Formats: sequence, C-alpha cells, structure tokens
Amino acid sequence: MTNPKENNAILKIITDSLDDMKAEDIVVIDLEGKTSIASYMVVASGNSNRHVASIAQKIEENLKAAGHKTTVEGEVKADWVLIDAFDVIVHIFRPEVREFYNLEKMWQSAANLREK
Repeated sequence: MTNPKENNAILKIITDSLDDMKAEDIVVIDLEGKTSIASYMVVASGNSNRHVASIAQKIEENLKAAGHKTTVEGEVKADWVLIDAFDVIVHIFRPEVREFYNLEKMWQSAANLREK
C-alpha cells in the first residue's frame, strides 16, 4: 500500500474529476485499517452509459497525468465501471445498477461513510 499522503492526493484527483464531470451521489468510504484491499472506496453515479464512460475516462486521464497507474474494467458496457487506482477503488454506476448492487450498504458495517 502507498503512503497516506499519496492516497489523499489520489483521492483528491478522483473526487475533483467526479465533481468536474457532474457525477451524482458521490460517496467516499474510508477503508483504512478495515481491509487490505484499499484505503478508500469511492462510489458515484452517472446518468447514462455514455456519462459513466466519460467520467471513468476523465478520472483515468487525470490520474495518468499525475503519474498514477490504474486498471479499468467495464468501460465497454458502462453500466458499472471499476477503476482500481490500487489504494483507491472507484465504482461508477448508472443509478439503477448502483441501487441493485448497493455497495454502500455492504461496506457500511466495515467502514465509515463520508458523503461529498
């Protein structure tokens, strides 16, 4: 895992990108000390497949420009795009897909939710 200062820098790039792209219902879940998969999980919604894909692309571009590596899955269908920035995991959903999987509820007992 990377250091907390770097995690916060990555998280800021992600949340700024989400704001810039008009993502909806942004939730940051603090996983620090709760799991080894990541320090933060970010969940947000786009209003269409195209919007979800555009948000993901912007996050990926902004992280790459700042020198951070990512792995992205789900861009083709764009119902749910997962961006793994290693210590920060981002899930971008269409609203009905987000409601179906309800990741916030699943992680709520293990982490502290911080709504943006």
